[in-house]
Amino acid sequence: MKQAAAGFSSPPNDVWYQPGMMILVTGGARSGKSAYAESRALALPGTPCYIATAEAGDEEMTARIAAHRARRGPPWREIEAPLDLAGALAASDGEGPRLVDCLTLWLSNLMFAEQDLDAAAARLGEAVRGQQSPVIFVTNEVGMGIVPENRLARRFRDAAGRLNQCVAQVADEVQLVVSGYPLRVK
Repeated sequence: MKQAAAGFSSPPNDVWYQPGMMILVTGGARSGKSAYAESRALALPGTPCYIATAEAGDEEMTARIAAHRARRGPPWREIEAPLDLAGALAASDGEGPRLVDCLTLWLSNLMFAEQDLDAAAARLGEAVRGQQSPVIFVTNEVGMGIVPENRLARRFRDAAGRLNQCVAQVADEVQLVVSGYPLRVK
């Protein structure tokens, strides 16, 4: 909905900046977390870079990606990083704030590619240490519902929960977006 994006058109009152800062924005599907994260990135100095983890595997996902691009518009740069998120962060450091959207899609990509999730998370952790430019991560809060009935879904839910905890622990700030409203958690 355009309403949530419009609600974040001006920077939040608590915007602060320090080199290499890291923000985690979490929430449910269609909660407004991407629009909020975009507003935060635009409030920081420099040209923002959108690091996309989604892949257009079908028509519906192609349409979602197009809608995100249209909403962002200029001045955003874009890097597609469905698997090598650590490499994308290293390559874009020093060029302005980066917005990674999203960690849970990245995790899904890793699982389908049968990559070692712990090793990928460790590479990501190393990549964010010592960054000069700010990083804003968007992720989904997936563990607030019922226990999934199949093994793959439970494995994903558990891995996403662990990844979110690890990122939140080292983040300077954590925001939970609910129905278009951000709530500061950390």
